[in-house]
Amino acid sequence: MSSIFTEARHAGEFIITEGDGHFSRDSVLIGVSQTILPGTVLGAAPIVAGETSSVIVGTNTGNGVLTLANPATSQAAVDGDYLLTCTAAAANAGTFSVQTPDGREIGPMTVGVAFNKEIKFTLADGATDFVVGDSFKIRVGVEAPGDFTFVALNPAAVDGSQNAAGIAIYGVTNDGSTTTKIAAITRHAEVIGAALTWPAGITAAQQAEATLQLRKAGILIR
Repeated sequence: MSSIFTEARHAGEFIITEGDGHFSRDSVLIGVSQTILPGTVLGAAPIVAGETSSVIVGTNTGNGVLTLANPATSQAAVDGDYLLTCTAAAANAGTFSVQTPDGREIGPMTVGVAFNKEIKFTLADGATDFVVGDSFKIRVGVEAPGDFTFVALNPAAVDGSQNAAGIAIYGVTNDGSTTTKIAAITRHAEVIGAALTWPAGITAAQQAEATLQLRKAGILIR
């Protein structure tokens, strides 16, 4: 009776070329409850603990007060100023667009209704209604912007791990309370596509998007 043996993935076997020294590599923090194989495509979510937020009020007609939630951000929040602009006036209400520092629209937001996305807040109605053009900024600062938790790419996530950010060189298994640092390719390398591990159920469109994200970091899949 013949036996069938399946060879496990080897550390770094997916690498064709990389930058001199450790230019293409970073030591990354793998999050809890993760089973990572060599060649696993990784996503990364910023660590929330280091974030601070403040409100900057524009020269407004309306006098409603914006109150940040606690916490005021999710793991998807990024450094910079989130811009809130009134796009539709209404008695005792109103609608604001909400844009991220890089110009993405994550609104609309309704006055008096809690907003709970990358940033979390409530803009109350005041004695004087808001008019079109009234604005606020919510300034988010990440004290240590290099601090990220890396996990297996998850296209369904909203915390940042839906975006491809690197490829694990080594494998690791973490339980529900353990984190581990491993080396990962995060920039400027050529890799073997057949030696990569993608999440189960990823669609062709999602994989194409992740491939483009890696390419923007200089990681080319051959």
